[in-house]
Amino acid sequence: MKLTWLGHSGFRIEIGDQCLLVDPWLTNPLFPADARADAIAGATAVLVSHGHGDHLSDVPGIARELGIAVVGKYDLTTWLEGRDGCKTIGFNNGGTVKLGNVNVTMVAASHSSSFSGEHGPIYLGAENGYMIEHGGRTIYFSGDTDVMADMGVFNDLHAPEIGILSAGGHFTMDMKRAAYAARKFFNFKTIIPCHYRTFPLLEQSADALKAGVAPGVRVIEPQVMQPFTV
Repeated sequence: MKLTWLGHSGFRIEIGDQCLLVDPWLTNPLFPADARADAIAGATAVLVSHGHGDHLSDVPGIARELGIAVVGKYDLTTWLEGRDGCKTIGFNNGGTVKLGNVNVTMVAASHSSSFSGEHGPIYLGAENGYMIEHGGRTIYFSGDTDVMADMGVFNDLHAPEIGILSAGGHFTMDMKRAAYAARKFFNFKTIIPCHYRTFPLLEQSADALKAGVAPGVRVIEPQVMQPFTV
């Protein structure tokens, strides 16, 4: 599997016969504007975890430009289909969709999900995360969330070896809480923090995560548009 951080919570995940863009907010402050073409080249689908603008705002343009489906919560994808004419695959927590030879299961998160509208927030169903599996290996993309006891169920059912965890604090769990979640509920071999460094309000370092996880767990601090393999 090859992963590329797109800044904030965005990732390009090359897995099996798929190239998935997950929460690709390419207008975030960390992302170099001249790298957009490389970031989206060959993408086969876009996964969205919830409706906030720092995850959703660039999705319709990317999906229409590439002619690929937006995959996510039924409420959110139905709204995008009607508003933007996007191709969509809508489903819900506990459901699994097959994208080529990759299985994507939607799991719960603990956050909120809305998009700014002319007369206030437009609520777009509930927030979620994903289990992305191919060839017996699974990536857990937490989406924006706090620690949840549900994570123990996720591990029992999916046993992900790779965790992409929101860990910036303020809007999501911070590095210490993400380390607790990883240590308490999962048996990750590799952890990649996200939803940090974007703004001064968020955590700028993963040191607390590294210090808090179980011995032997690899923590990768990704650099924007620098691919790495897991």
